[in-house]
Amino acid sequence: MSNLPSMSGPASRPRRSVLSVPGSSPRMLEKAQSLDVDEVFFDLEDAVAPDAKDSARDNVIAALRDGDWSGKTVGVRVNDWSTRWTHRDVVDVVSAAGDHVDVLILPKAESPAHVSALDLLLTQAEAAAGLDAGRIALEVQIESAQGLVNVAAIAAASARAESLVFGPADFMASVNMRSLVVGEQPDGYDVGDAYHFALMSILVAARAHGLQAIDGPYLQVRDVDGFRRSARRSAALGYDGKWVLHPDQVSAANEVFTPSQHDFDRAEAILAAYEHSTSAAGGHRGAVMLGDEMIDEASRKMALVVAAKGRAAGLRATVEGAR
Repeated sequence: MSNLPSMSGPASRPRRSVLSVPGSSPRMLEKAQSLDVDEVFFDLEDAVAPDAKDSARDNVIAALRDGDWSGKTVGVRVNDWSTRWTHRDVVDVVSAAGDHVDVLILPKAESPAHVSALDLLLTQAEAAAGLDAGRIALEVQIESAQGLVNVAAIAAASARAESLVFGPADFMASVNMRSLVVGEQPDGYDVGDAYHFALMSILVAARAHGLQAIDGPYLQVRDVDGFRRSARRSAALGYDGKWVLHPDQVSAANEVFTPSQHDFDRAEAILAAYEHSTSAAGGHRGAVMLGDEMIDEASRKMALVVAAKGRAAGLRATVEGAR
């Protein structure tokens, strides 16, 4: 079967695990090369102290040029537009190492103008560096009430965009959520999920514009069970992956955002059965029984999603699992 969803950049870049690495730590930059993550990005924003911004930028450029990042999508998170560092982050990184960068991550986007401004600056930086226009993609973080209100327009602001990313810590502060534990439910919220509206709003805007949706970090890095619990909530909604901050979180993220072998096999079986039923050999039937389940065009669309994620993760169908 080859009729998977047709998407441009996002479909070719798995983002089950997205590793954040402080640009101010050469040791962490070096260690990140060996971790089994789908994407690694070097952080010039919140993980770097104000007086270390310039040296962190130099560290990141060196890591981009000298490191072995094969098999990973490679990104840089620049500072947000309310700071004095954004312009130099973009120009310096792209001019010195733009051919090693797959994506820039824009934090704290609150309007489509923030995304458009980065797109325009990036276009100029690419041209000055002799790179093809549009080579470097964008990921955009939604981290505030204002950003969430404008999320649909933000998602549509640039053809470079590949994903929307939920930023839970800043979002919690923005809405005055009564909690100091990022990624967990606030004390007293004992019914439902306090983050559901934000997560679903970001997901719907992302899907409406052909983008991936990525969940933000879980800051209690030693609590792998807590991380897994948080990841399962967003994965169940349909998110494509989650940020990881520590090696202990990596395997959990890859596992949670990869379909189970059983679900993958079932999806492949649905696609094969539906393709046959709608063909001349199958009698041009639009609905058919597969075991005890009736499948139709809607079933095919659902199966395409699971099959695409499974194939991107390297799964292969097994006969036993399809039963």
